Amino acid sequence: MFDTVTTMPKLHKDAGDFMPINGTDYLELYVSNAKQAAHFYKSAMGFKSLAYAGLETGLRDRESYVVEQDKIRLVLTSPLTSGTEIGRHIDQHGDGVKVTALWVDDATYAYKAAMKRGAKSFMTPTVEKDEYGQVVRSGIHTYGDVVHVFVERKDYKGIFLPGYKAWKTSYNPTPVGLKFVDHMVGNVELGKMNEWVKFYQDVMGFTQIMSFDDKEISTEYTALMSKVMSNGNGRIKFPINEPAPGLKKSQVDEYLEFYEGAGVQHIALATDDIIDTVRQLRDRGIEFLQVPSTYYDVLHERVGEIDEDIAPLRELGILVDRDEEGYLLQIFTKTVQARPTMFFEIIQRKGATSFGKGNFKALFEALEREQELRGTL
Repeated sequence: MFDTVTTMPKLHKDAGDFMPINGTDYLELYVSNAKQAAHFYKSAMGFKSLAYAGLETGLRDRESYVVEQDKIRLVLTSPLTSGTEIGRHIDQHGDGVKVTALWVDDATYAYKAAMKRGAKSFMTPTVEKDEYGQVVRSGIHTYGDVVHVFVERKDYKGIFLPGYKAWKTSYNPTPVGLKFVDHMVGNVELGKMNEWVKFYQDVMGFTQIMSFDDKEISTEYTALMSKVMSNGNGRIKFPINEPAPGLKKSQVDEYLEFYEGAGVQHIALATDDIIDTVRQLRDRGIEFLQVPSTYYDVLHERVGEIDEDIAPLRELGILVDRDEEGYLLQIFTKTVQARPTMFFEIIQRKGATSFGKGNFKALFEALEREQELRGTL
């Protein structure tokens, strides 16, 4: 355990990265009603229709709607019959992330490299073809029921993947400025954080770039510990949280209780104009955690000069933090499904490479107010 926040050495060079990853290809969420979930992400968050797979494409057990905004693709999948693995996942966890798909140049090599280093197989390298070419996919298990799927699509010109058709709709709201997945946070059980840190180091060649202990991430009542793992080029960042002892039940404890196991806590989506993005999201019905207005009274003293006026930041509840590389702006939604589990972060980086350490206390107090309302603190 670290006594304080620790910034680890700079990321290693791509040349030493035995499993190069180009970026996040897609995130697949298992949800109880994919059609309605797709409508939510379109209406509330500015995604547009992209692709569909289901009865009309020959599937009998499930259907998937794919929505897209800039480089972000969400696959929303529901079962069509009882007794499926998808249904079991939803019954245990509620709606949540099942697949983090990683875009690679060679899905067979990535799979073999991971398996050689101790991964558990989810999907052996599989060639999928249609009239637009071929995609190779493979996959491995990670914490909880989450899996990483390696996607090789250099020989494919189709809309998304073989087996999907274009999903054309007359209703496609304007985007809100979301650009790409900045990072994705996993919550794991007490005592499991270091086990999964070692997994990402040994199996996938990731580097630990930052660590926070319970002295840094705590309030009067709750605490957690976190370590941030990143691949060689920095395009994939996975903070991993575990609960720490506190006077009351922490956000991670609450997540683990209601998700019934480890899983993805939140997805951070990047924007180039957080004020405009958050204002649009708020106007479309997205609810955000709010910090006390007094947070902004000492903002300049804490982070120095920034380009933005404080008034709209205060109005919208956007948080600011600075590190040695620059500063960032961030805000967190309330949970976006029935269980108090997964939520989203909206983030704009202006040079900063960290994760908002200076905002942890204010953020966690806001989360505790939500927990108190739910009776789970």
